[in-house]
Amino acid sequence: METFIAIAAIILGVVGIVGSVAPGLPGPPLSWFGMLLLYIWGSGTNAAGEPLSTTMLLVWLGIVIVISILDYIVPAYFTKLTGGSKYGGWGAIAGLFVGLIYPPIGMILGSLLGAFIAELVFAGKDTGTSLKSAFGAFLGFIFGTGAKLICTAVMMFYIVIYAF
Repeated sequence: METFIAIAAIILGVVGIVGSVAPGLPGPPLSWFGMLLLYIWGSGTNAAGEPLSTTMLLVWLGIVIVISILDYIVPAYFTKLTGGSKYGGWGAIAGLFVGLIYPPIGMILGSLLGAFIAELVFAGKDTGTSLKSAFGAFLGFIFGTGAKLICTAVMMFYIVIYAF
């Protein structure tokens, strides 16, 4: 049973990392559920022989909640910061989904082009302003994705430490 729990937790950690990049999968919450699985049914300890603590689990829950909220706020903030409109943010998301056909380059270019086209066509902005807004939306996407990747990678580290 212990081996099954450890493998399930590691799978959740890996899917969490993938979910940090792929839209539609809630990366950090999945990784946290891997830690929760180890906390409830696992009996693994770290190198010092200490089991996964409630405090650590709750701290990571707080981090996951903050990262998940920021993932929605930061792209819009960066878009507004660079003079973009809500159309740029929506265009970046639409372009990201279209770009899923050719990950990861398609996701990056899709996000940039989606924001650019949306600003140009729907917001009626000129090329220079649309390009600046698209860059802001892209930076927001990169920041959010980077924060999720760091969060899930650290949780994966703890999952591996406490699983074996």
